[in-house]
Amino acid sequence: MAVTLVTVRIIAGALGIRVLTAIIAFMINAVVPMAQPEQFTIYPRTDLFWDPFARWDSGSYFGIARHGYKFVEDGRGNLAFFPLYPMLMRYLALAMGGGSVRVYMAGIIISWTAFVLAMIVLHRLARLDLPEGASRALVYAAVFPFAFFFGAVYPESLFLLFTVTAFYGFRTKQWWLGAAAGALATATRANGIFMIPSLALVAYRETRGDRGAALRAGAALGATLLGIGAYSLFVYNISGDPFEWAKAMSRWNWSPGSVPGWQPLVTLAIAIARSPYAFITRSPSAVVDLLNAMTAIALLAATPFIWRRFGPAYPTLILINLYVPLSSGLLEGIGRYAAVLFPVALWLATLRTPIVRDGILVAFGMFYVFGLMLFTKIYPLF
Repeated sequence: MAVTLVTVRIIAGALGIRVLTAIIAFMINAVVPMAQPEQFTIYPRTDLFWDPFARWDSGSYFGIARHGYKFVEDGRGNLAFFPLYPMLMRYLALAMGGGSVRVYMAGIIISWTAFVLAMIVLHRLARLDLPEGASRALVYAAVFPFAFFFGAVYPESLFLLFTVTAFYGFRTKQWWLGAAAGALATATRANGIFMIPSLALVAYRETRGDRGAALRAGAALGATLLGIGAYSLFVYNISGDPFEWAKAMSRWNWSPGSVPGWQPLVTLAIAIARSPYAFITRSPSAVVDLLNAMTAIALLAATPFIWRRFGPAYPTLILINLYVPLSSGLLEGIGRYAAVLFPVALWLATLRTPIVRDGILVAFGMFYVFGLMLFTKIYPLF
């Protein structure tokens, strides 16, 4: 990619968002009481600036990077966490001199770098449909209420980078690029396989009437499974079951298909209708569930408009990435999963009424800081 003035501005803006988020998290950490004791710290002692980067699942990724995978029969093993992000953490930390602190620092560097690159590629993808609104799409993606995960020791920014690059490759008929990015996405998170139906729709649209291109697109689509296939082979070697990673996820209470995907939203709506005050005040997880549910409902409401503007591929991506996790019966993680659903940002960038655009940005910013506070103070937001 040639470095242009636009690219420099994107890099500066993306890094600016990350730095500002880190400063806000530090201020929150300094003045707001903890919801519970810290589960772990980056340094041997608590550090008010650095510790907000590492909460909840960050500890699992650190453990894999530092000590590798361990098969725990019928237990909550770390095989549920896909390998690309923690392996990058491991080898970057070794290149930096090794040690526990550098493993966490490597995670931060990877997350921030991937976020910057994701914004650059997203801008290029957006320009295919929105020549004049591509920059606005980046703003909506960067300040999405759960976008603070892109700067933490989590694989979200890496996953966003590979997802956007896969769609860009398929949209521009660079099948090798789409295949490589898709394979890396399925090696980063299990959710990577959810993009395959959408990529197939993109490939169909781009290759209609061209049999040779259709064959190349089909091969690229199949190659996206190499990431999850390689990990399944590794899991088989240490556990005897190539799908032990899925069974490990079920022991972390993530079992897609357990209930209809709409059930968690209906259950929540009934609980709120009975007594909004009692629901909100009963436990910290109630507020988190409400935020996750609001995010899911907002994206579902936007889906018909996204379909009308961009066709079926992007709505398919959104619907699968919402329905499958919701069918586990839980709302946890929905906001984080939604943060990487870039078609929402593309659609928001098409809105032309200034007061509507400004209102959405204000709302996004408010919930962004609120979610960051919950994550920083170790409320059950993960």
